[in-house]
Amino acid sequence: MRMNHDLRGCGNIGAAVTDSPLEAHRSNETRLAGLTIHRALPVRGRRMVGPWCFLDRFGPLTFANGKPMDVGAHPHIGIQTVSWLLDGEIVHHDTLGHDAPLRPGGVNVMTAGAGIAHAEETPKRNSGRLSGVQLWVALPDAHRNRPASFQHVDAVPTLILPGGLAQVITGELGGTSSPAERFSDLTGADVEVRPGEAVTLPLRGEFEHAFFLLDGDCVFEGQDIEARTLYYLPPGRSEGEFKSREGARVLLLGGTPFGEKVLMWWNFVARTTAEIQAARRDWAEHRRFGKIPGYRGERMEAPEMMRLAEP
Repeated sequence: MRMNHDLRGCGNIGAAVTDSPLEAHRSNETRLAGLTIHRALPVRGRRMVGPWCFLDRFGPLTFANGKPMDVGAHPHIGIQTVSWLLDGEIVHHDTLGHDAPLRPGGVNVMTAGAGIAHAEETPKRNSGRLSGVQLWVALPDAHRNRPASFQHVDAVPTLILPGGLAQVITGELGGTSSPAERFSDLTGADVEVRPGEAVTLPLRGEFEHAFFLLDGDCVFEGQDIEARTLYYLPPGRSEGEFKSREGARVLLLGGTPFGEKVLMWWNFVARTTAEIQAARRDWAEHRRFGKIPGYRGERMEAPEMMRLAEP
């Protein structure tokens, strides 16, 4: 998935909810290739959570025909993309030649490194449903220029907890580790709370965390959790309790606070404006990123560069 507007620094959009004991930020509704998106990272006042620098929530929706997701060929540098579905199907195509279908319970992880292009679309054979999230992880300096790669995991591991469970998308939670490749100490999990029950999640004290309600109703330690809102928890916590009346799914993200300043523009995460300018120029002049053999749709053109602040 891609950004569809300019950002200064790591992003400076959205509005904080100020009447909450938690640090809470409402997501921003936008359109991407005809699909309604709720963007929860980056937001004003919270640009990253550990190495996590991007969170788009799409769906849930149903359709009888057409292709609700058709995100055309576009480039990335300096990140990993992490695609996770609650319902439906998408297919990932990239310049390395992968054509990888994704269904609920599995995860697609693309490491952009020095440069890769990809596209995502609804397959011809589908369930008529679509619901999921697209996440980006900023690569640390030691790995951000590595060769591009792609990994598909058919089924991520599950941590069984009293009152529910957690599917560990990437990283580690409560001693359960995902096989998805990673280059930072982090966690990403889809937490399910059963109706009328509570789930206490183990949290690592050195991590900062954030959570986002994906479905249902939820209370976090006595506070009602609103939909389409990112909630941030600073380091220092060893656990967190989620309760639900009718059942809920909550996305949990966490990681060690990212010690490097990053610059984020369109689909590129870098350190300097010169790197961003070079990546844009290479995409415009059909260098570096290659062609996507498995995708027949349109190629996206980069927007004009506006004034871009150094990180």
